[in-house]
Amino acid sequence: MRVLAAMSGGVDSAVAAALAVDAGHDVTGVHLALSQNRQTLRSGSRGCCSVEDSHDARRVADELGIPFYVWDLADRFTEDVVDDFVAEYAAGRTPNPCLRCNEKIKFSAVLDRAMALGFDAVVTGHHARLEDGELRRSVDAAKDQSYVLGVLTPEQLAAAMFPLGSMTKDRVREIAAERGFAVAAKPDSHDICFIPDGDTRGFLARRLGSLPGPVVDAGTGQQVGEHDGTYGFTVGQRKGLGVSVGDQRPRYVLGIEPVTRTVTVGTADLAGVPAVRTGVPTWTGAVPELPFAAQVQVRAHAAPVDCRVHAGDGGGLLVEFAEEQRGVAPGQSAVLYEADPVRGDRVLGQAAVAMAVERSGAVGQ
Repeated sequence: MRVLAAMSGGVDSAVAAALAVDAGHDVTGVHLALSQNRQTLRSGSRGCCSVEDSHDARRVADELGIPFYVWDLADRFTEDVVDDFVAEYAAGRTPNPCLRCNEKIKFSAVLDRAMALGFDAVVTGHHARLEDGELRRSVDAAKDQSYVLGVLTPEQLAAAMFPLGSMTKDRVREIAAERGFAVAAKPDSHDICFIPDGDTRGFLARRLGSLPGPVVDAGTGQQVGEHDGTYGFTVGQRKGLGVSVGDQRPRYVLGIEPVTRTVTVGTADLAGVPAVRTGVPTWTGAVPELPFAAQVQVRAHAAPVDCRVHAGDGGGLLVEFAEEQRGVAPGQSAVLYEADPVRGDRVLGQAAVAMAVERSGAVGQ
């Protein structure tokens, strides 16, 4: 098969490309230039897509003896990922830019171009498994990336290859070291790639400016603080609230209202929600018949919980948790996994959280 290897410059994509070569495929490497300021070198494990990463990817391609190209997708990335990220926070939601990048860039723009150029598949270094066309969790639970791939369609998965899903990250580094790749010990990238200093609030403040408003305590209805912008908060947040309350009990962000610029906080006993309503879902395979039992993961690093999935409003879903969940923010992706204890690592699909259902609200039957 003619395979396009997406090479970020990290150890995972390097080993994925190498395994594709070992499997006998006709492999071409491509590095995605996503940053509009690529000359800025990454700092330790923060950031990616720098000129340094491009050079690392090229060195690996040279060692593998495969053609290598750089595709400039910076404008597309800015529009579909960065601008979307800013707009979502401005609207009081909490997006996942890695999921959006997979949806809009790696498995839309790149895959579409690859197919147009006559490639049969795109191979990436994601830690997830594909078995008989079904997307599953990686065997390395600590590195599993199936959550951010839950947005992919059956057609996209049919043209994807994830050769690292059956091995641990330690084994990936061992393979890289055995081959003499300089990236064998390169740190993993962390945080948001286009915010290399890790200061999300500062990044958003530079984009959106100062938009001050009150912080209100849900229990008393009293203003307990002020803020410079609702974009500096996410539902479930505990630290950095800047509030002053008399009882000293920890407060959590319960809600964000961008129109009135109000951030509502409350104690832990008020933070749980029994269910969420979502937007229109995408499915990785056949559309399941509603309602059905499943497991749901509402954040990239959250533990999956049992749930029941019902038809919701406007083509969306109503996801009812077996136990109340905290920190479920609008804009996050609710990724659904099969409930079967043997096959519970299979991804069914995902939908963006639209709103939490209040405790007194009606839940599906």
